[in-house]
Order: sequence, then C-alpha cells, then structure tokens
Amino acid sequence: MKVFNLLLNILWLVFCGIWMALGYLVAALICFVLIVTIPFGIASLRIAGFVLWPFGRTTVERPDAGAGSFIGNVIWVIFAGWWLALAHLITSIPLFLSIIGIPFGWANLKLIPISLMPLGREVVPTDEAFGGR
Repeated sequence: MKVFNLLLNILWLVFCGIWMALGYLVAALICFVLIVTIPFGIASLRIAGFVLWPFGRTTVERPDAGAGSFIGNVIWVIFAGWWLALAHLITSIPLFLSIIGIPFGWANLKLIPISLMPLGREVVPTDEAFGGR
C-alpha cells in the first residue's frame, strides 16, 4: 500500500499539490509579515506540507485544543480560510472531469475542512488506504 500512496503523492504533487501549497505559503508569508498572526502562519505552513504529500496521512483533532483554537479558526476563516477552501473546490472540478483525476478531486475536497479550520488539528500518518476515512 505504501507504493500506491507514493505513486498517488507523486502524481498529486505534479497535478495540484505544488499549486495548492503555494497558496498556503502565500497565506503564511502574509501572516508572518503581520507579526500578530504568526500562529496562523505556522498553521498555514503545516497545512502546506500536508497539501504537498496528503496520501497516507490524515488530520486529527488535538485533545489540548480549546477556546483559543476555536476563536483563531473563526478569524482564519474570515481572512484566509474561505479563499483557500474555494481554491480546493475550483481545483477539484477539472480533476473530476478526467478519470485519472477523480482520486485527486476527492483528495482536494477532503482538504477543505482543514483549510477552513487548521488550528487545533495535527497531521498524522494513517494505515488506511486512500478514501478509507
């Protein structure tokens, strides 16, 4: 199964991973420049790494996440999350139009929740095959 995930990750990287990660990097740079939003920039970099290599990994809620993560996620959605989620949605449409792109379209849609609410979540490896969750 690791070979299959490797193949999917390489194809993902070429077709949309690099482009989507660039969006997260731009968001991170803007957050770092504004200084107060550095925690958002760190979260954006974490998501960029996940977006570059998503197959074989998933996100889970951190047990220590509290009200601060919730408030931060509300601020994130208003300023950056909605356009990153929209980019995932728009990128998934042409992928769904080709047979080989269907798994990548689903992967794009599965990335929308973390693009909207990145705080209080962490990226972990998974033993499940693509689409198992």
